[in-house]
Amino acid sequence: MDYDKVVSDLTNMVVFYGPKLIAAIVIFIVGSWVIKGVMLALNRALDKADADASLRPFIRGLCEALLKILLVITVLSMLGIEMTSFVAILGAAGLAVGMALSGTLQNFAGGVMILLFKPYKIGDVIDAQGYVGKVSEIQIFNTILKTPDNKTIIIPNGGLATGSMINYSTEQTRRVDWTFGIAYGDDIDQAKAVIRKLCDADQRILNEPEVLIAVSALADSSVNFTVRAWVQASDYWDVFFDMNENIYKRFNQEGLNIPFPQMDVHLHKPE
Repeated sequence: MDYDKVVSDLTNMVVFYGPKLIAAIVIFIVGSWVIKGVMLALNRALDKADADASLRPFIRGLCEALLKILLVITVLSMLGIEMTSFVAILGAAGLAVGMALSGTLQNFAGGVMILLFKPYKIGDVIDAQGYVGKVSEIQIFNTILKTPDNKTIIIPNGGLATGSMINYSTEQTRRVDWTFGIAYGDDIDQAKAVIRKLCDADQRILNEPEVLIAVSALADSSVNFTVRAWVQASDYWDVFFDMNENIYKRFNQEGLNIPFPQMDVHLHKPE
């Protein structure tokens, strides 16, 4: 064995690869330190934005994985390893997986947007995608609603993030609308006075804005009143149902008739 040649080859390898190896180690150490700093800054940003607790692990894990992959690729490139083919294969695999999971990724992105911007939160009552219910849970892929009759509705977050939605819980007060009718020939002023007294007697109806009572239509069989009153959001349905019952009882006591559709038939005897 030619020891001089072996020593010479080893010396050449050390001279050629030594600086690259040292530089790669330094870059790896510095890069790891930078990643830790970036993750700390990200944690502070999430705390400042009051991001949802269920969203934070996903954001941190995703960002940390991407940064570490970039660091490893950089270090391997510095050692002289050709990364072009590897990156191309990785990109093609990512594209294939993304296309296969396009719906799932859309729901994931929707969940991230919902948890970041918070168009609704747990406990809110929303109307979305044809369903009305109280939000019981916000997951990263789905939102779970509980309907008033205790059904569980699971809605993908992709549609919720991009579609129209009504949130009934964002405002403290809501307006209750009724339509009441009386028969033609009944006293309009009396009917308005009865409605006004019932509204004033209900302590749940707010004084401001003022209750609106107006004749809205001269219908086929009735004179219709539109009544609009403001209440606390939590009292909406109780006030709505109670007022319907009270109007029916009080109109009957006051001699006001609640009409129903009817038809007059005239028979003519031929001569």
